[in-house]
Amino acid sequence: MEPLLAQELKDLGAQGVRPARAGVAFRGPVRLAYAVCLWSRTASRVIYPLARFHASDQQGLYEGVYQIPWEEHLDKGGTLAVDFTGTNEEIKHTGFAARKVKDAIVDRFRDLTGVRPSVDTDQPDIRINVRLRTDRVAVNLDLSGESLHRRGYRVHAGNAPLKQNLAAAILLFSDWAAIARRGGPFIDPMCGSGTLPIEAALLASDTAPGLTRDYFGFLGWLGHDAQAWYDLLAEAKERSRVGKEKLPAILGFDTNPSMIRAAQQNCIQAGLEGYIHFKEGEALEVQPTREGRGLLAFNPPYGERQGTVAGLQPLYRALGEVVRFRFVDWHRTVFTGLPNAAKALGVTPKKSTTLYNGPLACSLLSFLPDIRPERQISHSAHTQVEMFANRLKKNHKQLRRWLKKEGVSCYRLYDADMPEYAMAVDIYERWVHVQEYQAPDTIDPEKARDRLNAALSVIPSVLDLPADNLFLKVRRKRSGGSQYGKMDQRGVQREVREGGLKFLVNLSDYLDTGLFLDHAPTRRIIRQKAMGRRFLNLFGYTGASSVYAADGGAVETMTVDLSNTYLNWARQNMALNGFEGSAHTFISADCLGWVERCHSRFGLIFLDPPTFSNSKSMSDTFDLQRDHGALIRSVVTLLEPGGELIFSNNLQRFKMDDSWIDSTLTLTEITDQTFDPDFKRNRKIHNCWHIQKK
Repeated sequence: MEPLLAQELKDLGAQGVRPARAGVAFRGPVRLAYAVCLWSRTASRVIYPLARFHASDQQGLYEGVYQIPWEEHLDKGGTLAVDFTGTNEEIKHTGFAARKVKDAIVDRFRDLTGVRPSVDTDQPDIRINVRLRTDRVAVNLDLSGESLHRRGYRVHAGNAPLKQNLAAAILLFSDWAAIARRGGPFIDPMCGSGTLPIEAALLASDTAPGLTRDYFGFLGWLGHDAQAWYDLLAEAKERSRVGKEKLPAILGFDTNPSMIRAAQQNCIQAGLEGYIHFKEGEALEVQPTREGRGLLAFNPPYGERQGTVAGLQPLYRALGEVVRFRFVDWHRTVFTGLPNAAKALGVTPKKSTTLYNGPLACSLLSFLPDIRPERQISHSAHTQVEMFANRLKKNHKQLRRWLKKEGVSCYRLYDADMPEYAMAVDIYERWVHVQEYQAPDTIDPEKARDRLNAALSVIPSVLDLPADNLFLKVRRKRSGGSQYGKMDQRGVQREVREGGLKFLVNLSDYLDTGLFLDHAPTRRIIRQKAMGRRFLNLFGYTGASSVYAADGGAVETMTVDLSNTYLNWARQNMALNGFEGSAHTFISADCLGWVERCHSRFGLIFLDPPTFSNSKSMSDTFDLQRDHGALIRSVVTLLEPGGELIFSNNLQRFKMDDSWIDSTLTLTEITDQTFDPDFKRNRKIHNCWHIQKK
């Protein structure tokens, strides 16, 4: 689970993320530690290092712990608990060692104040975690207080319940987040006390898994920042409220009526009453829903605590029939500790991942939708998909000479050229990135899905690429205008080349890959103009324009963006091309406010703002059409004499407000100069202007 946790930490803004065995190290402020406790779906504990020292025996352990300024962390009348792990030749009993640690802390308080704290093993003000390895001692605060898998909603458990963070990991590995965003339903035909459906609803509704907990280890800590915690809770509650309005269908079935009642009670405790439907039913009789294709996930018994291995063979054979035939066009996930489970099911998984359920190694078997257009679509649909395939071939033929002459390997091959196939097909060297534009409400969802599946089945063959090299996303209107919403957790990142430079693209997790292909000509213009100049990249995204500026000879680059995720990505892109050091800086800030505070001057600026933003990290909302004049007026003040500003945006009906222009500035629209042949079919994708200061 470490890769999943590492990605969660990066998404929350953590620095120095380093996966290790059974844990992930990271750096950040206290507020970030709170956010991990609240938002991590896979972590068990959040450990804050206090001290490191050497101790070969019990006296050395006592003295080392005594030296720590515990009065900075715990009130003299507070409560504590100590967890101790590890032994050596002199310290052989962890329970006795824990008491030695407790004695050292209590004695320090008694010596300093005359009052001693007391022990509370259930919910202490602070929980101290001590780890011993040979003679090295690590003393930490457990900010989580108790394992984060205890979400607080499980009031009833079955005979063999999954830990909640393990259930979340199963869903993350199964691409449930992306399936839910597409409106796909979720079914667990063997739900027990409801852990998988509840975790599925929490994930799909953007509900923080720690929102139902009433105890964390930092609440009684003297270093606690109550306002930061209050702000995080308020934000999480609002995100959950909004997310629940868009939840797809989530269903759980079980043959045991007492388990269904337990699942319903747990669902209520999780704040999800009415959002998940639990029904008594036989797993082998569950049918796909009318809402479309989604995720079927279940955790059948595997003989460890329920039944025997031999006695489970008939059940697994029957479940295999359900997986193979009834839900053939769904994503399917089976989590089991049964040896040779895939053989017992009679189905070969697309992928098998080993996860541990306690000490037991289990297999997470993943099956992708089996879409076979020759069996599932009509003759007219076949004709249409042949026309789509021919259009791909025609477009490639038209672009071939340009691709070869310019050495282009990343380009747009198709952009909704046929109304029946409203999608964009982008090529990133050996990979295909498909964005399906959301169909209007007048289009039958089943027909739209059939067309999409048919298209996806022919793209790899037309391009002579493996099907695994194709990645699909659905481009929907996003609430709030945020460009940073995450769609997935797979982290499929690849290195590609453009203009002789290297870039990292993420083909799975975000709506945009990290390299806007339509801006390739604009980036070349920036490279041509950068020599000897200080370059500023506002709303810098993944820093591609900064890389081009540095390659063009800029003496300094400065990349400003609100997202730490994208700034880290920009640093990687710059480093990938050898541009490192103090000449290249990255600033995490609201660009609007930062421009007002900036007193530096630049010879070249690239400004590519979002169409709309109401990020909570910004002081106000931003509307491009309404606010662009004021924004440009502020930005041009940062230009040195003779300096140039490239202003670009993606608003199709954008109209330039030129009231900000004065006698010191010239404005020229250069949109037509910023399209390569692959984007000349759709000139509404962006607008671009050149502004120069006399």
